[in-house]
Amino acid sequence: MAAGHPATAEAGIEILAEGGTAADAAVAAALASCVAETVMTGLLGGGHAIVWDGRRARNLDCFVAVPSGSGAPMLDLQVPFGEETVHYAVGPASCAVPGLPAGLDALWREHGRLPWPRLVEPALRLARAGTDLPPRHAACLAMLEAVMTLNRGADLYAPGGRLLQAGDRLLQPGLVAALEILAAEGAGSVYRGAVAEAILAEPGVVVTRADLNAYAARWTEPVEVGYAGTRLLTRAGLSGVPELLGRLPLLGGGLSATERVLALVHVLDDRGAEGHTTNLCVVDAEGCAVVLTSSLGLGSGDFLAGLDLHLNSMLGEKDLIAGRLEPGARMQSMMAPSVALDRDGLALAIGSAGGTRLRTALCTVAASVLDEGLEPQEAVDRPRVHPAGGTINAEPGVDEEALLRLEAAGRSVRRWPELHHYFGGTSLVSRRGAAADPRRDGAALEL
Repeated sequence: MAAGHPATAEAGIEILAEGGTAADAAVAAALASCVAETVMTGLLGGGHAIVWDGRRARNLDCFVAVPSGSGAPMLDLQVPFGEETVHYAVGPASCAVPGLPAGLDALWREHGRLPWPRLVEPALRLARAGTDLPPRHAACLAMLEAVMTLNRGADLYAPGGRLLQAGDRLLQPGLVAALEILAAEGAGSVYRGAVAEAILAEPGVVVTRADLNAYAARWTEPVEVGYAGTRLLTRAGLSGVPELLGRLPLLGGGLSATERVLALVHVLDDRGAEGHTTNLCVVDAEGCAVVLTSSLGLGSGDFLAGLDLHLNSMLGEKDLIAGRLEPGARMQSMMAPSVALDRDGLALAIGSAGGTRLRTALCTVAASVLDEGLEPQEAVDRPRVHPAGGTINAEPGVDEEALLRLEAAGRSVRRWPELHHYFGGTSLVSRRGAAADPRRDGAALEL
């Protein structure tokens, strides 16, 4: 089990230890992430998953949908991200139809074994006790302070006027009520129950009752691409992962460190942004796997009264909007939860958070494991390089000779002083163990 926060991983392991399936553990972990990782994700967001049941793989689309209502103008916001300034629009009118709850319900109904209320228990415990804010989550919070401290967010993330710092306890008392409702009413509460009524009562929200009633998670077939002797199954769309893996040269055939970096930079390019995300991977004792990536976008800055549920801001994620938004249609996403299969079955379950850096992180880590033979945690920890426009971003430890050659060829290189959440957050489970990304204070646990 690997996830973006120790409490998230612990929730999944707890359920696995009780005999739950990978799907049970993924649901419990995802709900826990909606308490422990609210800087990254939340219940009213959306996601994508891939499920391997030992015989076949299916994608689960539970990303947000376009609402049919119209509302007030959104608030434009500029967020500095390293040397980049990313433009977002927030406010209640930026909230699309949530999809994550429907996806968790579909996972549980299709592949779960334990009762639904049992899967809510770890998240409910976390909500009652509060969670400690890890250093990388605190850094993200500081970067997003302008939106995270709007309205009710000021009480949650800056109590007494002081922004929470690493190690501080994050208390979100309304989530107790929200999760108690979810345990009693099921995930359908977000669409036809008490949570739905709270969404519809939020001033300025453009999601309608008809939108909520019409939403359903969708099972689809994954896209397959051959890589390093495996069949890698993932999703296409904005992710770009199948195309990138198709161009990625084999890196384990004796390339020097310099040649490896230059080969990676040659095939990588920048893509659109997608706010903040988190990822979790679960493999159970029967060899079944679930990889789930979820996001609120940036978050709208609005919270449901009494429930402390942050609205998503996907309608304000400008890089996800291509053409006219049709009511009821799914919004586009770069998420790419993936599994790799070989002649012996499941070789790797992997996913990543990271917006523009997601596919770079996922593909380079997958290549490190499948092609170059690195141990899982070594592959995740390995310094990353990511081209963004005219700038090559490099973590400390990336081959310096390669960077000098890129500069000599006229490229601008930004050398980051430390491993950073800018470069994504990858988690994976392989035959040689699980690994989680230190850039997001992730945790990997095994029974």
